Amino acid sequence: MTTASPWTHVVRAGAALAAGMGVGRFVYTPILPLMQARAGLSAGAGANLATANYVGYLVGALAGTLAPALVRSRTVLRGSLLLLTATLAAMPLTHSTVVWGVLRLLAGAASALVFVVAVASLLHHLREHPAHLPGWAFGGVGAGIALSGLLVLALRPVADWRAAWWAAAALAAVLAAASWNLRPEDAPAAAVPGSRTAARTHRWFGALFVSYFLEGVGYIVAGTFLVAAIGQGSPGWVGSGAWVLVGLAAVPSSALWARLGRRWSRPGLLLTALTVQAVGIALPAVTGSTAAALGSAVLFGATFLGVSTLALATGAHLRFPRSVALLTAGYSVGQILGPLAVAPLLRHGYHQALLLAAALVLASAAAAAVLRIGFPHHMGGDHTAPVRQRQRAGATHT
Repeated sequence: MTTASPWTHVVRAGAALAAGMGVGRFVYTPILPLMQARAGLSAGAGANLATANYVGYLVGALAGTLAPALVRSRTVLRGSLLLLTATLAAMPLTHSTVVWGVLRLLAGAASALVFVVAVASLLHHLREHPAHLPGWAFGGVGAGIALSGLLVLALRPVADWRAAWWAAAALAAVLAAASWNLRPEDAPAAAVPGSRTAARTHRWFGALFVSYFLEGVGYIVAGTFLVAAIGQGSPGWVGSGAWVLVGLAAVPSSALWARLGRRWSRPGLLLTALTVQAVGIALPAVTGSTAAALGSAVLFGATFLGVSTLALATGAHLRFPRSVALLTAGYSVGQILGPLAVAPLLRHGYHQALLLAAALVLASAAAAAVLRIGFPHHMGGDHTAPVRQRQRAGATHT
């Protein structure tokens, strides 16, 4: 356990996640419409740039999985933050889609390494603290989304897409400085030995894997194109404003879902979160009203981090070997496939793409519903396990 205040650790890890994910990865979403309008970027090329970023993310995630020493290195964290900031600053220096693709690929790899170092640090140093503390650190992703969205919203009337990228680089640099002294985990996590109990969980883990993979395919379409889709039928400020709402809604979501996961069945909560997310993704495709756009942003922001929190906690609860690594890999592959799957639909606008994404998330919810059948709630045996049994015995709060 770290000797510093746990909240100091939360702030540093949150800043790292804000830089690596909220800005480095997701600032592309509000800047994309500006690049399409003023840099000649086509919808198909925009999807390809998104895919390059997600391929880079998968490479970085696999590197962190296969070489655990990377996850425990402060040098890797700092180097990744610097590389990420540099790729953002370099985006305005060219009009080549090939170079943009390389930069977004590098940014994806750097953001993944920042993510795995920060998450491993949280799980290691805060393991004896309440589960909502790491949840607030995960909220740094939402804070980064909100801050970068506000920057783009403020710059939109007075500057072009180049200024947006440079402002994003400056924001990433500030957040990197705030996270510079984050302490990585001290030692590799102990391997969980295989057992007959773990082997019997394969059918539930299989349903969870399918659900999380489909969520990766579906959610990333909204995560990439939501602002552009809303901007097609709404005043210019609504798209960027909606992205700010996504970030604000995401800030408390992981902590909230983590708390709920201690009181109710995680598979049931996962089904609920995915259903709500599907509705949020579909809203802008069904109606072009400003209220629907803003409602979509809130529903999406309140669920996409929560789904990850619940899915990873469920995998750990099942004690399936290397559950986090397997789930993250499936999720990352899903994110690569998402933009590719909807690319043929983008010639007709974004509505069909959003409807397909909503359908995929509903399929993910259906897999989560299968997960609920006979789910072994009695497993886990730690303070993060669902407490349905204790509720029935009269317990009230955790």
